[in-house]
Amino acid sequence: MRAARFYAAKDIRVEEIRAPQPDDSDNNDKVLVEVEWCGICGSDLNEYLLGPFAIPSPRTGAHPLTKDILPVTMGHELTGRITHIPQTLSTQTTGNGIPLRKGQAVVVDPRFFCASCNPCTQAATNCCQTIGFLGLSGGGGGLAEVVAVRPGQVYALDTGDGDDEGVREEVDLAAAALIEPLAVAWHGFKLFLSASWPRGQLDEENRPKSLDIDTNVPALIIGAGPVGVAMAFVLRAWGMKTILVSEPAAGRREVMRSTGIATAIFDPLAQQSVAQRCREVTADGDGVGVVFDCAGSQPGFQAGCEGLRFRGVYVNLAVPKTPITVPLGPFMQKEITYKSSLAYDQEDFRETVDAFLKGRFNGVENMITRRIALEDIVAKGVEELVRPNEHIKILASPKLSNLA
Repeated sequence: MRAARFYAAKDIRVEEIRAPQPDDSDNNDKVLVEVEWCGICGSDLNEYLLGPFAIPSPRTGAHPLTKDILPVTMGHELTGRITHIPQTLSTQTTGNGIPLRKGQAVVVDPRFFCASCNPCTQAATNCCQTIGFLGLSGGGGGLAEVVAVRPGQVYALDTGDGDDEGVREEVDLAAAALIEPLAVAWHGFKLFLSASWPRGQLDEENRPKSLDIDTNVPALIIGAGPVGVAMAFVLRAWGMKTILVSEPAAGRREVMRSTGIATAIFDPLAQQSVAQRCREVTADGDGVGVVFDCAGSQPGFQAGCEGLRFRGVYVNLAVPKTPITVPLGPFMQKEITYKSSLAYDQEDFRETVDAFLKGRFNGVENMITRRIALEDIVAKGVEELVRPNEHIKILASPKLSNLA
């Protein structure tokens, strides 16, 4: 099969490799999924430019969970259809509890976790001490024709079985490839909830006992890249009424405007500061109640803290490319709560899939700004994204019929 494989920085090759086989003993605990679409993530770009980082290399050794080492097949934002179910798995279900079925449309939770370390035993599998991702840590990847994954990693998108009512084949599998970045944003939003609830209203896993939220809390998103735009869709899905966005790139501001989600969109390089705009736009003039940092820059951090109101919440979802200094002035004076957000857990992924199937992310397909063939992954994909660009999400498909 064809696959896009990472060898070194600036060295991704589309080549023929052996496809996962239905009868392989190594795959008798996995289903085979024929890939329809796979997104290019910011972490893929970091690997391409300066890697290997997360990708296991001779310097770091094989990944402890996958036992793989480069070259690895890339891609972790993927959808496809189940083509093979081993007899040993015939009675098992998908991650969202739907019986496995050949031909079933699915989205893949690409995470690997040990299930036994301290974070995992606290249901924080996203913080596993040996966390890995399909397409980065080995185990195959979505920039290929076929992947082999365990049943709990696939989430059914067509949930009907022929007799029962359910979502059928009309699901847009390209749009569904956005579920992974939407889950990243979903987890960040729930961290805001846990930081905002009084301790007595949290359960033993530090989650809100009730999801009845104050939708009047104004929110600011720093950066309108893929995660920033996904965050806007998540905020709308939760019913948040005031959604502000700070983004310096005119093209990305225009994409955000086209979604119709944001209350106001700011250029942080304009004469008027983001903090001033936050105070002007919010009804009481105190600024926003929560900031979601999806950019990871010092100016954005400073502006976000200045735009927050007293005892506001700052949620970071970005990986800064340079060291960041905490702006102690507003941090201390406002008693800001800072939360770091990493990926998502099973509950986040399941809830995001459910929200997608219920149509709560209406219009999310507008995040897709280019669709390309697998063979063009370098020239029209990663190379395009590492240059100054106005793309939100580029998807690749190994199927030329998807691009007709």
